[in-house]
Amino acid sequence: MSSNELKNLMQRREVIMGLAAGSIVPMLGGCADNAALGRSQLMLVSDGQLAQLSDQAWRDSLQRERVLRDPSYQRRLNRVGQRVVDASGQTDKDWEFVVFDSDTINAWVLPNGKVGFYKGILDIMESDDQIATVMGHEVGHVAGRHSAERASQQIAAQMGVSLITSALGSNQQTAAYNDDIGAALGMGVTLGVILPYSRQHEYEADRLGVDYMVQGNYNPRQAIDFWQNMSDLHQGGRLEFMSTHPSDDNRIAAMRSHMTARGYV
Repeated sequence: MSSNELKNLMQRREVIMGLAAGSIVPMLGGCADNAALGRSQLMLVSDGQLAQLSDQAWRDSLQRERVLRDPSYQRRLNRVGQRVVDASGQTDKDWEFVVFDSDTINAWVLPNGKVGFYKGILDIMESDDQIATVMGHEVGHVAGRHSAERASQQIAAQMGVSLITSALGSNQQTAAYNDDIGAALGMGVTLGVILPYSRQHEYEADRLGVDYMVQGNYNPRQAIDFWQNMSDLHQGGRLEFMSTHPSDDNRIAAMRSHMTARGYV
């Protein structure tokens, strides 16, 4: 191998490792400041794009899931949902709250303000304060623009793969570094960029949710009680909802710390 070929190969390898480590970021768009979070976010996806996808996802959910016909559940969710949304200031969206007829212990939100709660999670909630705990968390994801940020991270990661492919070209001499490339992508782009942000989003949604509870005149101490109950169910193997969230102990500790710092307790 000539000295120029070796130099080019080393430069390509530096590009790979830089992308993986996050020191080289594809310049696809820009960052946006989010006042609710107090930080900037990578935003490569427009609100219009997300709205279209969310509308379709909501229609699909209403067709796929069975909507609960018990009006008492729906009234309860609407009452708490609207109060939390008003407290959050996120009133520019066409919010809709639906109870699905399933024992699943779960709830979710789409970026367009469509919220799904399953009967199973409502049945373990002892008060409206506990409904507000989860509702605040879901509204926090919307206020935090977490879906747009996560989609942007995935786009950036995919673009990183494309740039790596382009940087490597078809030079047969790069084949010897396939293991390095795989390790860089796996440990850098996937674990080092995407997954930690997912955990960060959950913590941020928790903090925002507690703030919205307080602003909506709900008892924030009920958030601790609810997540402790969820932790007990999780440890008993009855719950998938917590599997993608921060560890139970860390989540509750972070929530307590936030409440103390805010003077809620």
